[in-house]
Amino acid sequence: MKRIFLLLVSASVASVSCSGGGSSSVGKPGTKGELIPREKTKSFVAERPYGMVAIPAGSFVAGLADQDPTNTPEKAALKTVTVSSFFMDEAETTNAEYRVFINYVRDSIARTMLAEAAGEGGEGKGRGTSIGDYAYLAQKEENLTPYQEYLEGQGGREDGYDPSKKLDWKVPLHWNTNKYPDVEYAEVLESMYLPASSRVGNERILDVSKLKYNYKWGDMDVAIADNQRGVNYLKSESIAIYPDTTVWVKDFHFAYNEPLFEQYFWHKAYKDYPVVGVTWDQARAYCNFRTKLKTDYNESLKRKKQRPMIFRLPTEVEWEYAARGGMQNATYPWGGPYLMDDRGCYLANFKPKRGNYMEDEKKGTYTYTAPVKKFKKNGFGLYDMAGNVAEWTESAYNNSSPAFSSTLNPSTKDKADDKRSVRGGSWKDVGYALMTGARDWERKDSARSYIGFRTVQDIPEAAVKPRRVSR
Repeated sequence: MKRIFLLLVSASVASVSCSGGGSSSVGKPGTKGELIPREKTKSFVAERPYGMVAIPAGSFVAGLADQDPTNTPEKAALKTVTVSSFFMDEAETTNAEYRVFINYVRDSIARTMLAEAAGEGGEGKGRGTSIGDYAYLAQKEENLTPYQEYLEGQGGREDGYDPSKKLDWKVPLHWNTNKYPDVEYAEVLESMYLPASSRVGNERILDVSKLKYNYKWGDMDVAIADNQRGVNYLKSESIAIYPDTTVWVKDFHFAYNEPLFEQYFWHKAYKDYPVVGVTWDQARAYCNFRTKLKTDYNESLKRKKQRPMIFRLPTEVEWEYAARGGMQNATYPWGGPYLMDDRGCYLANFKPKRGNYMEDEKKGTYTYTAPVKKFKKNGFGLYDMAGNVAEWTESAYNNSSPAFSSTLNPSTKDKADDKRSVRGGSWKDVGYALMTGARDWERKDSARSYIGFRTVQDIPEAAVKPRRVSR
């Protein structure tokens, strides 16, 4: 009798634990005593993010299959591997796109400082007419839900989110000194600029060293070691995100590149050019920002869906698979074996001849980088997978990684080594570096005038598979 009683208790506990997913539940689960899931069976179609293309799953022979003129140790041994489907940016991340990230961090820091200075707020109309308008939303909202009150009492969620520190983004910021609403506002905003003693020509310049992006990411190695996603799983990062614009001078001694140092990142003429001077960590911070942007949007619409798939850097093998555009043994993203088409036009932005950085001397264009999407896309619909700027990948670099890595979604994650794989070649490289199987690396804390990045997003295996783009 005691055994039967224990079984009944365990069964009741199981029914409670299974019904705590957010929807209300009345009575026991099941239909007519049968275990039948309540979820509707519908095909899941992954939402394609703006500016991305779907890369279908497939297998291919990774490595330099046809030629290796230098016989370097970077050459990867030929190996057949399988890659799952994913979305990938159709072009490299541009200056304009990265500036959205910069402006978001700038505005969030300014709003946080204004909210701290505002305290409990004032009698403003919420239009930015006084510093009181910038108080935290919790200071303005009177009717909090029981869950919001609980989180506020606990000091926030496990991931660091504190509901009492939620910013009011509807109130406009004023960066024009003539529109500062009051003295307290001016004091906060001016603290974000270089002090007068550090200015050149008395020009008001934003102190970019203060533009730090704080975020958390999950360490899967810790989760495996602890056998759970506990408190040690989340790692905090604080990354200074402003690009190193001095790379145009540092990378090339005895060369006059000062105009690019002065203008490349911020001038509107370069808005569609790939961002450079960004480290591996900064590129990963940008990926986290894209994920946060979509997550916040979904929450604002109160969507009852799972959080969006994260944005990240591609693995080295994912990048090579995407660069080949669906072709096996492709020397270049367009196939090959030549760097020019049948009209004698170069197919990528690179250094075609010794001392000559221009692909078209008559037009005199593209001495350095080129605007994205100026050259033909490959079979998957991706631009600039060869030349223009080389691209960071998620993978740690190792000469022997192709030999020991898996044949299913290969990836290397060596935390002890700061080398990261860089792919694609750049505007300053010769044709060999543009080959789809050519490997290169850079230290993850280094910024270069010839390295940029693009992002990817996973497609769930259960989703309706994207079709291969026809050539």
